[in-house]
Amino acid sequence: MFTNINKRPEYLRPLPQLIKGSEDLMLERVLDKLLWLGHSAFVYEGEPLIYFDPFALHRLRAADIILVSHDHPHHCSPVDIEKVRRMHTVILAETHAAKHIAPPVIAMAPGQQETVGDFLIEAVPAYNLQMSFHPQRQGYLGFIVTLEGLRVYFAGDSDFIPEMRDLRVDIALLPISGFNVMGPEEAAQAALALHPQVAIPMHYGSEYGTMEDAERFRALLDGKVRVEIPVRS
Repeated sequence: MFTNINKRPEYLRPLPQLIKGSEDLMLERVLDKLLWLGHSAFVYEGEPLIYFDPFALHRLRAADIILVSHDHPHHCSPVDIEKVRRMHTVILAETHAAKHIAPPVIAMAPGQQETVGDFLIEAVPAYNLQMSFHPQRQGYLGFIVTLEGLRVYFAGDSDFIPEMRDLRVDIALLPISGFNVMGPEEAAQAALALHPQVAIPMHYGSEYGTMEDAERFRALLDGKVRVEIPVRS
């Protein structure tokens, strides 16, 4: 980012630290706006206001963008989508999930990108390596959204798949319950490969997974990757 910084006058040398502090401030601002709604549902209460896999919603704010990773009921809930959908809402969903949602909806496949206003939405793969519950051939999704210059990765229902090693992300939302997704140990391996600034566990606290799983995930990454265990909003 900085060219020949060591050749600048002495009074300019603190500049990288000032910019680093600004980046830290942006990170905290995004984290403050990123709220966990239970299971794998999140809302980013910024501009735009984005829901990730809205399910069993009790926090109802008009959505600008809704992202749906796949067609399983805890992730694709047409009833919850309609609670926060408005005329201007843009819905982007995995191909199978899109069939369950009233149009208009943009169907996405792994590797596809869509621009909504000034915001880039990237669809990335999500699948199981050994189990058949989320097979790779189905084309289920994770998403990467850039918010305030930070790349937020919503992994969807996935194991630690090879494609994760090639992703560049700042905040990683990772499933950790071990029920047809990564458990704490595998999720910790994924976090080490992704090397985000912050990892946030999800896909627990309802029928599947417990707070102990989230704590185990954090303990495994202690001193390696910052983990923030969300409080349900």
